[in-house]
Amino acid sequence: MNISRLLSNSHFPLVPPHIRLPLVWTRGLAAHHSNDLHLPIPTEASSILATKLVTSYFHRGRLEQARKLFDEIPNRDVVLWTAMISGYTSRGLYSNAWAVFCQMTSQGMDPNEFTISSVLKACKGMESCSCGLMVHGLALKHGLDGCIYVENTLMDMYATCCPSMDDAYMVFRHIREKNAVSWTTMITGYTHRGDVYGGLQVFRRMIQEGVDLNPFSCSIAIRACASIGIPSFGKQMHVMVIKCGFDFNLPVANSLLDMYCRCNSLSEAKRYFHEIPQKDLITWNTLIAGYEKSGSDWSLNLFLHMLSEGLSPNCFTFTSVIAACANLALLNCGEQIHGGIFQRGLQGNLPLDNALIDMYAKCGCVDDSRRIFDEMPQRDLVSWTSMMMGYGTHGYGKEAIGLFNKMLDSGIRPDQIVFMGVLSACSHAGLVSEGLNYFNSMATNYHVTPNQEIYGCVVDLLGRAGRIKEAYQLIEAMPFKPDVSVWSALLGACKAHGDSNLGRLAAQKILSLRPNGADTYVILSNIYAADGKWGEFAKVRKLMRGIGCKKEAGVSWIEVGNQVYSFVVGDKVGSHIEMVYRGLEMLVQHMKEVGNDLDSDCLLHLLEDES
Repeated sequence: MNISRLLSNSHFPLVPPHIRLPLVWTRGLAAHHSNDLHLPIPTEASSILATKLVTSYFHRGRLEQARKLFDEIPNRDVVLWTAMISGYTSRGLYSNAWAVFCQMTSQGMDPNEFTISSVLKACKGMESCSCGLMVHGLALKHGLDGCIYVENTLMDMYATCCPSMDDAYMVFRHIREKNAVSWTTMITGYTHRGDVYGGLQVFRRMIQEGVDLNPFSCSIAIRACASIGIPSFGKQMHVMVIKCGFDFNLPVANSLLDMYCRCNSLSEAKRYFHEIPQKDLITWNTLIAGYEKSGSDWSLNLFLHMLSEGLSPNCFTFTSVIAACANLALLNCGEQIHGGIFQRGLQGNLPLDNALIDMYAKCGCVDDSRRIFDEMPQRDLVSWTSMMMGYGTHGYGKEAIGLFNKMLDSGIRPDQIVFMGVLSACSHAGLVSEGLNYFNSMATNYHVTPNQEIYGCVVDLLGRAGRIKEAYQLIEAMPFKPDVSVWSALLGACKAHGDSNLGRLAAQKILSLRPNGADTYVILSNIYAADGKWGEFAKVRKLMRGIGCKKEAGVSWIEVGNQVYSFVVGDKVGSHIEMVYRGLEMLVQHMKEVGNDLDSDCLLHLLEDES
């Protein structure tokens, strides 16, 4: 290799200044001694400069130039080989990194600890435990297994690629002097596998052994607490974080905020949010997403506040806000936000498009949902399921079935949630035979095992059609003990069709599983009232009063003129309430005129119980 070729822009373009300057200096030195610009650079200097240049090319994304330069270097040392392996790994080209490593070993070049660490990251990226095992064996052969960098990377590879954490724990146990990365790697490995208790046990042992905590290990442990959903664990972590002085470290603060939201402790989340001195977009997104599930109106207010602070929303923000609009059925608001998505050029994002499909369907605009579905550049299982459920909710059972068949033709395999959507669509549309055919073909044709929710859908399917005895027989034949959702589906069918005997049985089963379920008492009493069994009705009402059980009042809302109006059963307060009651009187009068009889007894008890 000579200096002039390296400095030639026609051969290797855009040599970075921090590499070009030493080359120019070396060229000047050579010219001073011999006036020959083609005097070779000393081997050690050329290798260092070439390695820097290869690394720079990878950093700039010029992979072809990096490879071309690497191939033209005749005498490559281990540092240059490692630079190529590390460069490919950093760009996600794990197979290329593995190929370079194999080429290196085949040419008799011994790896160092940095080579082993880099190629283990490639094995992790390929999710190849077999390749990782070979590298582990090579590290043992060359005596590199005692290096902390190698051991930490080995743990990470095993934790990602192996079916259990046993191999990772074996490496962890044999590390003589563990550092914070070692402990954090184990906590992360357990947590990402869903074994959050295992992760927390490692974190607890880390504290007991007096290891200095760092923000990253605390963030992972907080996420584990969030996955468990037990607020007391999260609060203990919060206290520990304050003691360590990490409570205002932004990643840690965002993890704490997410933990409070996942534990449904929204008041604590809101209070801590206001305590965070410097918030980023992740902070706002976390609280908006938390409120979307439990307080969608607050989620929208936070979104407006965020915009007033000058932050620009991203796809994650819009996904949560669109979901909030769907929960509240705010079509006008959802359309405005959809316009904002177009203005920012974010259309085509898969999770965002899925949220829009769901929002328009829940607002009654199924055609708009289908338009978005048809225009999507790519679809996943959620896309198909959301569209099918949108059709099913509005009684378009045949359209849902047609979409299901089209999904199968596209090569996507259905799961339990897809079958729930199809069965629900058949139930709402009265397509009993079709729904039963799908249920019976789940295990044989698609290798999907029905769960409690699936059985609940089939019970609802039969119950809506008045085939209550068949629904009960299906419950009796279930391979596992029915839960509340299954018995609730039967109870709803009994209420709709006036079957007090099976209704009483279903209610008893529900109350044995959920003794304080006020809605179950209400439905059972209404079944008795509709059947004229006033003695049984009185017993249920007396039992409700005796245990202090009261049904939570139902709330509904509508959007009129860009304003949302909420209604509670028996509500007498509000500027709009007089107009509402006048409207109800008009509807009742109209029903009488067209000959519809009011079931006044049942209506009376429904109102009385919900007030």
